[in-house]
Amino acid sequence: MKKYLIFLLAVSFLMACKNETKNNTVLDETINEEIAYASFGEKIVADDALTTELMAVQYKSMKIGDTINAKMSAKINEVCSTKGCWMKLDLGDDKEVMVKFKDYGFFMPLNAEGEVIINGKAFIDEMSVNDLRHYAEDAGKSKEEIEAITEPKLTYSFLADGVLLKE
Repeated sequence: MKKYLIFLLAVSFLMACKNETKNNTVLDETINEEIAYASFGEKIVADDALTTELMAVQYKSMKIGDTINAKMSAKINEVCSTKGCWMKLDLGDDKEVMVKFKDYGFFMPLNAEGEVIINGKAFIDEMSVNDLRHYAEDAGKSKEEIEAITEPKLTYSFLADGVLLKE
């Protein structure tokens, strides 16, 4: 009987420890369907995020000036190497989404890679030559590559208020 009681106490102790969560003002870990995420910006949940394929369909139906509220998941292609103030996500078919962060209220780690879920506003933007050159410089492009940028470009853009980075 004594061994049975000790076993029950040990199992109860382990179960109590299992529910422990960590909180950090900069980085908050969230468990969703056994997937851990680092959270940046506003708190969001991973549920109901559009796939890149569905988001690409949304972007194709938009024109300059259109804006929609959206949540999508995608793979990171690139992060600003200066301070993490923007990132580019793979949309498939050699398309990318340029993501900036609402009010510059948060930044991504410079070494961020893998999958993310972003929440915010999706829109089509015409990026100026100056902006394109600035982002190329942030990305560490060569002087020749930067000078080769001579025309504005239509871009799929996203203003994120919250990001979940898959750990």
